Amino acid sequence: MTIWHLDRPDGRRVAVHELTPDAPAGAPVVLLSHAAPGSGAFDPDPAATAAAGVRLVAPDRPGYGGSDPVPGLTTVDLAADDAAAVLDHVLPPGDTAALAGWSAGGRVALAVAARRPELAGRVAVIGTPAPDEEVPWYGEFAGMIDPLRGLSVPDARAALDGAFGPMVEHTTGDARFALVADPEVDADLLDAPGTADRLRAMLRAALRQGGAGMAADVGGYTLAPWGFDPADVRADVLLAYGAADVAVGPEHGQWWGKALPTARLEVLPGVGHLLVVPFWEHALTHLTG
Repeated sequence: MTIWHLDRPDGRRVAVHELTPDAPAGAPVVLLSHAAPGSGAFDPDPAATAAAGVRLVAPDRPGYGGSDPVPGLTTVDLAADDAAAVLDHVLPPGDTAALAGWSAGGRVALAVAARRPELAGRVAVIGTPAPDEEVPWYGEFAGMIDPLRGLSVPDARAALDGAFGPMVEHTTGDARFALVADPEVDADLLDAPGTADRLRAMLRAALRQGGAGMAADVGGYTLAPWGFDPADVRADVLLAYGAADVAVGPEHGQWWGKALPTARLEVLPGVGHLLVVPFWEHALTHLTG
């Protein structure tokens, strides 16, 4: 894996992970948007990625990994515009890229497809929540988010920093797995060779800047408009959800399936939120056509 940086107009630098540095010239480009918390350091299944012969690129959203933080919120459209800028940089004129997003990253993939359709080939959305007002999923999390509605962005961000900073500081070791997976439901996946090591590396990179990435990211998709209409996504979308995912179950995929013009839903039995690992080979088959 190699990392390079892209300069943005507001002075930020975005870290971009080249997860297949040995991909042949002209290989199809797949852009992967990570979970929250997350980092572009994570390849869900390196063997499947190599077999697919793709160039897999994955940017860190602001405040995660090697990407500069934002002072306010990482809104979905901001993250999508960063991802689109990466594609503008790596794609030959007139080419398109396949877009994949795991969990929170699925919104970013869809936003790129809606806002920059000329860049978007096929899309894979893996375990991505629907809007909470459509399919409630915040649960106890709502007790932190709801009081922030109506606050100024600086005040909301200060409150989020105050919540996520100590949480990140006190969540260490493999306890971090619970931030992106269900350690019980996904136990077999975590025991598979290499999975836990790759997840540890991703979370270590994701939380390198403390809670800044999570505070901006979570605030951006809970307190601000997402900046795109699902009806504007003209790409062919594959939706994947784990039947045993207690946080983001198949009902979210059913909502997206109705909201998107062209989408197909697949449900993986016995799998939780870490479904991106067993599903990745199939996702690549869809993405590469």
